[in-house]
Amino acid sequence: MKKQGVYFVSLGCPKNRVDTEVMLGLTGQAGYQIARAPEDADVIVVNTCGFIGDAKEESIDTILEMAKFKEEGNCKRLVVTGCLSQRYTGDLSRDMPEVDHFLGSGDVDKIVATLRGEAPRDGVSMDPAYLYDDVTPRLQSLPAYTAYVKIAEGCDRPCSFCIIPKLRGGQRSRAPESVEREVRDLVARGALEINLVAQDLTTYGQDLPGAEVNLAQLVRRLARTDGLRWLRLHYAYPTATTDELLAAIAEEPRVAKYIDMPLQHIDDGILKKMRRGHVGKTSRALVKKIRERVPGVTLRTTFIVGHPGEDEAAFQNLCEFVEESEFDRVGVFTYSVEDGTHSATLPDRVPEKTMERRRRDLMRLQRKISRRKMKAMVGRELDVLVEGPSDESEYLLEGRHEGQAPEIDGTVFLALAEGVKAPRQGDLVRARVTSFADYDLCATVESLVQRSRMKTIARLPVLTA
Repeated sequence: MKKQGVYFVSLGCPKNRVDTEVMLGLTGQAGYQIARAPEDADVIVVNTCGFIGDAKEESIDTILEMAKFKEEGNCKRLVVTGCLSQRYTGDLSRDMPEVDHFLGSGDVDKIVATLRGEAPRDGVSMDPAYLYDDVTPRLQSLPAYTAYVKIAEGCDRPCSFCIIPKLRGGQRSRAPESVEREVRDLVARGALEINLVAQDLTTYGQDLPGAEVNLAQLVRRLARTDGLRWLRLHYAYPTATTDELLAAIAEEPRVAKYIDMPLQHIDDGILKKMRRGHVGKTSRALVKKIRERVPGVTLRTTFIVGHPGEDEAAFQNLCEFVEESEFDRVGVFTYSVEDGTHSATLPDRVPEKTMERRRRDLMRLQRKISRRKMKAMVGRELDVLVEGPSDESEYLLEGRHEGQAPEIDGTVFLALAEGVKAPRQGDLVRARVTSFADYDLCATVESLVQRSRMKTIARLPVLTA
């Protein structure tokens, strides 16, 4: 009998990608075939994002797009999982009859029962509690040289604009032994780069009963992994970024000098409305401390413009902060009204056109800063992780250096110096920067630093946003 083929679509953040990879592992372990295209699948699974308005719209559009394969392809069943169904389970169940099953953000482990038809149409758990570990089957959807490792699930922060605690539940940290075993296994299979993710990375371990473990201790523990090149940290919270953590980042050679810390705003009035638990002075002092204690650090942050109550003075405070701080990477989002959050009840809404104008203005300011920083790198030698041929030119390769995280930061376009043999995907090379753009670099490969240790593991056919 032909095995049923299952095709996965993963939308949203890297944390959602990890959930998809766990579902892929469970599906494969149960004997299902992973379909290479939606038109070939017997079952299509869409792992959705429900964080902000644009993400919700993308999720709904994708569900409707995949539903067409029930009419035009081989698909007999459509499964919707993740944050959107967690948030709107009743509404979606009523409004989307083309969907056969709904699972929530904490129902990753129910995927096999759902594929077998042993689950109700609405299988969303109202109190998410699931947490994968190192023995959970997981199939990577990224090339084997890079991987995300989710060290905790959920969040206990009271940020007024954020719906994540209601979608993902409270903080749940994995045991450090479990994280270490997973990292060692990924590195043994060829990973040079491990990216630690969580809703709130910096509160890792605080919820573990009787355990005296924190993020800094975990980082030092993982940094002992032979064969690991870069251990990168994502989603640090300002008030929980300790001196101990900064020391670990600065002192451990395998830890990337890279901190991803969403600051969201700098104006005291807006920070109070956002319920961030600190004032602008705290963020300014922390940025200064990070730069002093982690020489050469790449500092990435994100900001929200147009939060209720943000007037022009508050926005100008933010612009001045960005200009004086000279962040290496900045993402800017317009405020999204999310039902069920405190911010959605606040007065003094900012018009959409004003929010978009502020977003453009802030990104224009950051673009100039980024261009100056890119220009200053010309002539420098960098270790670059080769990701493969460039879409820009058949004569170029693409890669990333230590200060460029996968999927969110810029690229290094690589040409070969005379007499240098072309590297392959997953190799680490030494390259000299020759030119720059707003967010990208061009460099010439001068030598091979480390040959890829990837075993033959094909990238799985998963559609991602």
